[in-house]
Amino acid sequence: MIRVALHSEDRELQPLLSSALGKDFQISLEPSVENLSRMSAKSACDVVLFDLDPRQEWLDKHLPEIRLFIESGVPSVVMAADGLRTTAFELVRLGAYGNCRRPPSIRDLKTQLFRAHEHSSLKRELQAAQQQLEAASGCDRMSGSSPQMRRVYDLVRSVTNINASVLITGESGTGKELVANAIHNLGSRAKRPFVAVSCGAIPETLIEAELFGHDKGAFTGSAGARVGYLEQAADGTLLLDEIGELSLSTQVKLLRVLQQREFSRLGCSRLIPLRARLIFATHRDLDEMVAEGKFRQDLYYRINVMRIDAPSLREHPDDIPAIAAHFLRHYSEMYQKAIHSIEPEAMAALQDYSWPGNVRELENIIQRAIILTNGDTITLDSLPLNLQEEPRHIVSIDDYQPSGSFEQKIRGYKVQLAMAAVRENSGNKTLAARSLQISRAYLHRLLRAAEPGEVLDSEIVDLESA
Repeated sequence: MIRVALHSEDRELQPLLSSALGKDFQISLEPSVENLSRMSAKSACDVVLFDLDPRQEWLDKHLPEIRLFIESGVPSVVMAADGLRTTAFELVRLGAYGNCRRPPSIRDLKTQLFRAHEHSSLKRELQAAQQQLEAASGCDRMSGSSPQMRRVYDLVRSVTNINASVLITGESGTGKELVANAIHNLGSRAKRPFVAVSCGAIPETLIEAELFGHDKGAFTGSAGARVGYLEQAADGTLLLDEIGELSLSTQVKLLRVLQQREFSRLGCSRLIPLRARLIFATHRDLDEMVAEGKFRQDLYYRINVMRIDAPSLREHPDDIPAIAAHFLRHYSEMYQKAIHSIEPEAMAALQDYSWPGNVRELENIIQRAIILTNGDTITLDSLPLNLQEEPRHIVSIDDYQPSGSFEQKIRGYKVQLAMAAVRENSGNKTLAARSLQISRAYLHRLLRAAEPGEVLDSEIVDLESA
């Protein structure tokens, strides 16, 4: 049985709908949106049905709180007379599952309620399955369910117990160390040490002593012996981050270690077997460095047995809400502040930003917002000024003149639809994509094609299959 909370001023509507919809539905009347929020928080209802009253005073009083309620993601259906169709469509764009006429076709209303409940149930099951998958895969510190992140999870699981070198690439701030940690935690070495070293943070004159260790008196200033990172990792995992920063002379010595699986401390001839698994990471283009003679080709082949590319945040913007929620929980607890949510305007700003600093920048901004927020919700005012700015200018439809073949004109018309949707939604690309029933990623591709000098990618799929 589907539990439907009916928000209506018409008290006669509840018994009428109960009789008409039949035993598959339990209809309860709830004229207060505040009580609806409490019911949904306690899972006391499955779907909310909003009966819009055409009186202007009712709309002025209730419509703002209905908008906020629908934006929170609770499965909702809107019922409205013909004079309020525009308002009903606006609520659908904000997140309501669907709308129907008032008085409704019972068959249509049943279908809307069934599908809203089914959609919500599938979404919850997917989120639960994703959480279980990430926890089981050792990727629980990483967030996201996009195809890009699922590919990372799959590659992590495939290399965990294979003692082969792994190269993790990606821009700064994409979470390369988290990927290395996941590989370590999932494998048989999980209870052994995990040592992470940033090669770029160690002066060139000390890098060999830090990696290999040294005996007393091995060089000027070495008052005592030191165990290097290769020994500290023991039977665990050693992550050499920013491997592209190593000098050519150090690369030669590291190559020998990988070939012979043994090394010696500076100032000592005793050979020490290499027991640790080595993982490498870099934000630099090693293929380009090899071509320029800045990175040894033979070492590149040794470390690039398995490669995992950590995607930049702008490649999977649909994961931003999940990642932001993760940081929200973490830093709210750290700073002991009862902040539970991010308002829709602030979330839209986060999703529209290009994120040059990737996940690390998002973490920093959420941490800063939590410090500045006094209430229980992060607002747009809590975000840095550059995120609060108006969306970038989009070329006007009137200025865009598609030409060429029939297929090119069709693609040009899709661009016009995308631009119009963004304008109608005040620059909010999330709502624009939802109104067109396409993904945000596809919308961004259409908008990029509208910029001067850009050409629409010939591989863009039809709207119906996006």
